[in-house]
Formats: sequence, C-alpha cells, structure tokens
Amino acid sequence: GALPAVLVWDRLARAFGYFSTLMLAYILQILGILLPLQGSLIAAIFGAFLFGATFVGCVSLVLTLSGRFYPNSPARLMGKMTLSYGIAQILGPAVTGVLTEQLGSYAWGVGMAAVCVALGAVINARLIPLEQHEPALIRS
Repeated sequence: GALPAVLVWDRLARAFGYFSTLMLAYILQILGILLPLQGSLIAAIFGAFLFGATFVGCVSLVLTLSGRFYPNSPARLMGKMTLSYGIAQILGPAVTGVLTEQLGSYAWGVGMAAVCVALGAVINARLIPLEQHEPALIRS
C-alpha cells in the first residue's frame, strides 16, 4: 500500500485540495488501525494495506503543506514535525506494551493510536476552510 501512496495522494490532493485529501487519509488510516481488532487474517491484511497507504500519504501531504505555508523556512516546521513524530514513535509502543501487559490485550494501545489519528483529523477539519480562502496556495 505504501509503494504508490505518494503519487496517488498527491494526485488526489491536486484534484480535491490538500486538507480535504488529508481528511480522507486520516479516516482511512483510522479504519486501517482498527481493522486488525476484528481478529481475521483478511482484516489484518487489509488494515495493514490501508495503514501503509495512508501513513505515507499523510506524511507527504503534511510535508507539502509545510512547504507551501512556510516557503521561506519549511525545514523548521518539518523538523518540529519529525521530532514530534519520533517522540510518538517511541512512546506509543512503550505505552502499548505496558497496557498490553497489564490488560492482556493490544486493543487499548491500538484504540489509543486510532484516537490520536482522530485528534489529528479534528485539527485538520478546522483547516479545511483555508482551501476556500487560499485555493491558489493549497491547490496546484
């Protein structure tokens, strides 16, 4: 799923706007995170596919937006995003491990991951109106 993701998500963003496309990616990523909880192999495979496709898409879309909104110093914002992402990549599995050990299930950790992505979607939803005000900036 990750292999063609950048090209597919960029094409969608150019057609529908970056924030709207990012919202779609967030929603599909939440689905991809939660699908393995169904317990079937097919759900786990489809969830992994969705997660891979949307993960790479979200990163590429956000990095593109940072370059467009901060053309004079995009590296500063990209660095902050990379740092926060790195911290989450360390803390997420650690917290999930503790929860899994105490509760006997990955469900709580997986649910927390879905909630974090949902929080990103809520924040993104507040930015979607920028597409109407700055169409030349957001769409290319």
